[in-house]
Amino acid sequence: MTPSAPAANRAYRRLSVEERRSQLLIAALTLFGHRAPEDVSLDDVAEAAGVSRPLVYRYFPGGKQQLYEAALRSSADALVLCFAEPPTAPPTERLGRVLDRYLVFVDEHDAAFSALLRGGSVAETSRTSAIVDEVRRAAAEQILVHLSVPDPGPRLRMMVRTWIAAVEAASLIWLDEDKQPPAGELRDWLVDHLVALLAATAASDEETAGVVRDLLALETPSGPVGALARRVLPVVGDAGHLL
Repeated sequence: MTPSAPAANRAYRRLSVEERRSQLLIAALTLFGHRAPEDVSLDDVAEAAGVSRPLVYRYFPGGKQQLYEAALRSSADALVLCFAEPPTAPPTERLGRVLDRYLVFVDEHDAAFSALLRGGSVAETSRTSAIVDEVRRAAAEQILVHLSVPDPGPRLRMMVRTWIAAVEAASLIWLDEDKQPPAGELRDWLVDHLVALLAATAASDEETAGVVRDLLALETPSGPVGALARRVLPVVGDAGHLL
């Protein structure tokens, strides 16, 4: 047993500052992903990382709050990446893949996601709120990229940010409802929701109408927009007396 201890200590010392910090963040993210921030202690993080509590303080002298904010920043960066997608398919199919990744993230970080977006965590501060708002803005910018709108007007920008808020709300409700309906059904509904918002906004905003025309030109009959049109047209037909 004696010879193994020095070896363990040598391995322990070999980690660089960045490697050690990354190790602690991964441990913290795992814990914060499944428990609300107030339910996680520095002792929990130290145990999960296989290190001592003083070592955690060495890298995060601000204690749990600093560690939580660093973990949140790391998660925020990962969440923003969920919205990036190469322009190699029709826009709604790209959005479907974006939402698949987003819902996986929500599923894997359910407790922290709920506490943060509900504003119910005692670890919430102006800095954590700013990080969340950055994610919302970055997500909206990525959606506008998928819609090929580099410089949107106020109506279109408001519509996209409204949809981002709806995605957040739906995700929280999904967690409350034991992740029902299945993630694939929720994804399809959220894509339909965006298409419906675009159509409604296009009725009174020429810029959005142009975006919808361009989007339809890229869609396929078998894609999400075609499927939605086939489901909606019979319902709209029943409203013919209003025309």
